[in-house]
Parts: sequence; C-alpha cells; structure tokens
Amino acid sequence: MSQELHDGFADWIALDWGTTHLRGWAMVGETVIGEIRSEAGMNALADRDAFEQALFEAIGPWVPIDDGARKLSVVACGMVGARQGWREASYLRVPTAPRGEARYVPTMLDFVDVAILPGVAQDDPPDVMRGEETQIAGLLAAEPDFEGLVCLPGTHTKWARIADGRIEAFRTAMTGELFDLLSTRSVLRHSVDPYWDEGLFAAAVVEGAAAPETLPVALFGIRAGQLLEGAIAGECRARLSGLLIGAELAAIASLREGVAAVRIIGAPALADHYAKALGALGQGAILHDGAETTRAGLLAAYREIGRCF
Repeated sequence: MSQELHDGFADWIALDWGTTHLRGWAMVGETVIGEIRSEAGMNALADRDAFEQALFEAIGPWVPIDDGARKLSVVACGMVGARQGWREASYLRVPTAPRGEARYVPTMLDFVDVAILPGVAQDDPPDVMRGEETQIAGLLAAEPDFEGLVCLPGTHTKWARIADGRIEAFRTAMTGELFDLLSTRSVLRHSVDPYWDEGLFAAAVVEGAAAPETLPVALFGIRAGQLLEGAIAGECRARLSGLLIGAELAAIASLREGVAAVRIIGAPALADHYAKALGALGQGAILHDGAETTRAGLLAAYREIGRCF
C-alpha cells in the first residue's frame, strides 16, 4: 500500500473500491490533498466485517481527531456495494440517471459515515455494472448535454448509450478477462511475448470485426503460425488482442451505429488500444482519464448526497 499525504485532515473521502484494488482520494472540497492505492479489494477481504478495518487502514492519516466538531464523509463506488461487498447497494434499472440513492453504513467511529453508491442493471438483455456508472456521472458532470456512446475498457469492458442525462442501454464484454486467460493459461501462453506490434494489432482488429464467427479458429492459428512460420516480436500478443477486440466491436455494432466518435474512459494505455481499434474501423474516439472521471463522479455524488450525512 502506498500513500501520498499532505498536511491537514480531509473533509471527505472519495473511494473507488473494486474487486482487486481500493483507490481513494482525500478531499477538501474539490481539492485532492492525498491519494491511496491498496490491494484490499473485495476479493482480498475475508468477510463483510473486514471492510471496515480495511477502510480505516487506508484512510487513517486523513481522519480528524474526534473533538465532536468535525464529521468525515466517505463516498464509495464499485464492488463494495455488491452482494458480496460491505453492504449491498441495490441496482438502478436502465433507463436511469447514473446516480441514485446511496446505501449508508455507520462505522465504529460515530463521526465517520460511509455512503455506497448503487450500480446499474439492465433486464433485457441481462447486464450489470458497478463503478462504471460513477465514471459516466463524472463525464456528465462536465458535459451535462452529452449524448452518445461511452466505452469503459477493462477486465469487463462496458459500452453504454447515453441520452437525456441517462444510461439508456449497455453491454459488457469479457474481452480483458479472455485476453488474460488465453495469454497466461492456454496453449497461447507459449507464443505471447511482452512486446507489441501496432500495425499487426490494427490488422487483427479488422479481421476480427469482419469475421467474428471465425474467432476460435483464428486464435489457434496464432499458435500454429508461430510454430510453423515463426513470429516477430509482439506479433502474437498484438494479434491476440486485436482479434478479441475486433470481435467485441462486431458484437456491439448496433450500439456503435451512427456514432462519429466514441468517448473512452479508462486507464491511458488500454484506452489508447481501444481508440486505435476503433480508428482501424474508421470510427473516431475521444479519450478521458479513468481516475479523473471517477473522482469527478464521486464529487458529483458528494455534492448531491452530502446533506444526508
């Protein structure tokens, strides 16, 4: 766990509490005075009781002395609100604004309260998100009139259509998880090296998008081609990623239809891959930093629900 601290206590804490990681910002109004990254994600915690201990281990340096005059508010999004999380925060159903009523959780310190933001669900076809809706809220806080398609790449990439300040529909692709499994636990692990070839990635995107039904055969072709013909550095990794993302883009073609430029919210490297994949298919992209957008969404939630603490 690493901490970056400044003098003074926080007014409130913004938390993005996911499956594998906890990331937080100590805030004074809109100003970040400290940041934390921790491996205490939901999967690392033994049970619900462990969440409170993990919280205070993370935010301890920013908690004010209990003099009866100050209160510390914590606003959290992500898997902390899942059924297996600290407390379940019920899903909002699409079409819906990306923010809704929070689940309030008291702590052992009566001046520290936690508000867990709800996720978003879709009944037909069935789909769910937790955390990404807060990033969408951050985008809308900066651009209230935005309408279009948002891509949130990650282990499970989300594609969401936004209109009238609401999430109208969305789909999830397990592309990131598939890439990880195939590159580390399948026969392709013998072929994938740490390098990257941009041109071969773009070509594989076009191939995967044009014929997604051939994906199972094309994937084994990566291994066979390397054995029989050899491969240049980065070829197998780029081809695996490109085929998977290309098939993903084909699967969400109906959402992409008529969209000139997709808004991509995520970690810079992965967001750049998706932008280049869209570019290979002739579609534009505008990138937004995932951490900044998450924090903006948590700030919007804090402004809205702060009076309830």
